[in-house]
Amino acid sequence: MTGPVSTAARVTAAIGIGAVVGANVWIRLAAAGRIRTPAQAPTAAVAIVLGAQVRDGEPMSFLAGRLDTAVQLFHEGRVGVVLVSGDGNGSSGDEIAAMTEYLVDKGIPRERIVGDPLGLRTYDTCARAVHTYGIERALVVSQAFHVPRIVALSRRVGLDAVGVNSVCNCHPTSLARNRGREWLLARPRAVVDILLRHGPTVVSEPDDAIEKALAALG
Repeated sequence: MTGPVSTAARVTAAIGIGAVVGANVWIRLAAAGRIRTPAQAPTAAVAIVLGAQVRDGEPMSFLAGRLDTAVQLFHEGRVGVVLVSGDGNGSSGDEIAAMTEYLVDKGIPRERIVGDPLGLRTYDTCARAVHTYGIERALVVSQAFHVPRIVALSRRVGLDAVGVNSVCNCHPTSLARNRGREWLLARPRAVVDILLRHGPTVVSEPDDAIEKALAALG
């Protein structure tokens, strides 16, 4: 009995490894040529910053790095409006409130910031940017390990996205853990999202907040 069981286990493991490798290759190919540093970023009307953990109402290191990059893009005139998208009722706190106040403190006018509290995961952020907020083109901001998946998912839902790699003053252990999760779990799940072609977790009526913020720019 040990022979067949062992063979089945090896086959299962090989299939799993193949799926993970295939998902990572697919994501990389989908994002190829569409990732920039902040200094290389093109101009766009909107930058989308994806949420992450907060602590006591303040962004933690991953999120702070993303927001600092958005601040740089805004003050350099590369974007006019920032959409902060995350979980407004997250386990670590209200990501949207924390992101908004951080950006305001860094000199971005409150009227140039729009919050989506229902960007519960990366796919939702991308899908809602298009279907709820009517965004057709944007810069998407996150760490380098995350950006390829955002770009790939954005293209799947019809968002013409250029990814911008943000800095991160992160502990090496935390960075390694997040990279491992990205490669082993998040990217395979993203490929499933791409194949299933489903909508976001929460579907909302169209919201013209981005349109109004852009119109206010004159």
